[in-house]
Amino acid sequence: PAFRETYAWLVENRYCEEQPISSEQIAGWLGLNSKEMWNSFLPQLPQEVKDEASHRVCSSMVEQIKTHKAVWYSGAKEVLNELYEAGYQMLILSNCKISYRKSHWKEFAMKKWFSAFYDCESYDFAPKTEIIHNVQNQFPGPYIVIGDRYSDLECARACDSLFVGCKYGFGKENELEEADY
Repeated sequence: PAFRETYAWLVENRYCEEQPISSEQIAGWLGLNSKEMWNSFLPQLPQEVKDEASHRVCSSMVEQIKTHKAVWYSGAKEVLNELYEAGYQMLILSNCKISYRKSHWKEFAMKKWFSAFYDCESYDFAPKTEIIHNVQNQFPGPYIVIGDRYSDLECARACDSLFVGCKYGFGKENELEEADY
């Protein structure tokens, strides 16, 4: 819904021509940082319009989180409990924005499982392969990186870690072909 609302605004304001956009296409953008997403979808848009569109999507998503419309996959909390009780220190490194990170942290009471939550906006939308080095300064490895996108695999390789690819997410299955597990 957040993207579709923003896309309607773009079309209404004649920033782009209307075209059919499938749910699969939208899902393919999930997990990308906002700069990557808008540059791949509508590279011709002026940067200030991309920034406004990105802001609109994020604001809508944060509102949905605050009104309890966001949900985790079934069983996610049970897995987190198991990992936490087994003594694993868990961190999140996400391509999300600051407001999205803060909303999720609060809505899902994530501090009970995670030691830290890093967002890419705080690092000027740098790739995870760069941000991970800042994480390593605060939380020395070793790590096991778990994710559903190729950027997660690249992050694991950048910090010389094993990678567990999760097919539950929004990436294409071939993004995970090089996963260790």
